[in-house]
Amino acid sequence: MTVFTLSSLEREALLLPRLIELTERHRARGAEYANILAATGHAPGRIYRDTAELPWLPVRLFKTRRLKSIPDEAVFKVLTSSGTTGDVSRIYLDREAAAAQTRMLGRTLQTVLGPQRLPMLVVDTKAIIKDRRSFSARGAGVLGMATFGRDHVWALDEHGRPDVDAVRGFLAAHGDRPFLVFGFTFMVWLYLYELARDHRLDLANGILIHSGGWKKLADRRVGNAEFRRAFRTGTGLTRIHNFYGMVEQIGVVYLEGPDGDSLYCPDFADVVIRDPDTWEPLPPGRPGLVEVLSTLPESYPGHVLLTEDLGVVHGVDDGAWPGKRFSILGRLPRAEARGCSDTFVGAAV
Repeated sequence: MTVFTLSSLEREALLLPRLIELTERHRARGAEYANILAATGHAPGRIYRDTAELPWLPVRLFKTRRLKSIPDEAVFKVLTSSGTTGDVSRIYLDREAAAAQTRMLGRTLQTVLGPQRLPMLVVDTKAIIKDRRSFSARGAGVLGMATFGRDHVWALDEHGRPDVDAVRGFLAAHGDRPFLVFGFTFMVWLYLYELARDHRLDLANGILIHSGGWKKLADRRVGNAEFRRAFRTGTGLTRIHNFYGMVEQIGVVYLEGPDGDSLYCPDFADVVIRDPDTWEPLPPGRPGLVEVLSTLPESYPGHVLLTEDLGVVHGVDDGAWPGKRFSILGRLPRAEARGCSDTFVGAAV
């Protein structure tokens, strides 16, 4: 059952009351979040006419504040974002929240994978998931996706080197029918595309799910169009779906549609593009800061977050799937992103 069904108006009607409910839930269960709301003019009982009016948190706050809405004894898992020591987000999940994010991620991916678990080629090393309680963003992404595959084979050995024999063996066993390939974008290019091209491996029956940004491929002049073209002509792989997501909203992925040129929101999520100077919502066609909304975060106040990413909505209810059709353009320069976060931190003190 797909989760890409709601028009923009239907989505707004569904999300607004639930996000208001979550705002009040997190206010009641987290003193620091309650202080932020009070300091920024979001008193209890305030009327919100649409989701764009809801109070947002900068994602950077999760790097500097311990934001959670559950008691310490209920913490089941702590997820961390990528970054240097001390400069990582920490996301606290109880058992219910962890189960919900896995369930909804599964429903999202079934849209392109189908209901059955497929044989899975992981473009990473098994060493990335050794600590099962505290994961990096990369490790969490790999482990989360691994639950939707079977007969897993890792394309890199324990030392992070390409393992052509492992990939050959996987294709010999499963390459004649649909199989799942997952990895982070730059690793998929460096360690799967180049390997498959050089060794003439046939990936035509694969379904590739990938994410992680394009910055590490910029010096190779590889963007989304070239990435898809090269895989098609060099390996036969055509079913490719990029996605956008973050550990601060674990369980939500904004998935590239079958048309291959835009990301789409699942029914339980949405995006708002904001002017980085005025914070006002922007119409389609105008780039700005990406705000992400999701009804999933119940154990921490991550339901309305202002990211440090630039994006643009291309259209609404006019693509392969309903809702907003958008792209991520890159990161906001770090100095500006810090200033955006400091606006909230300063107000909350």
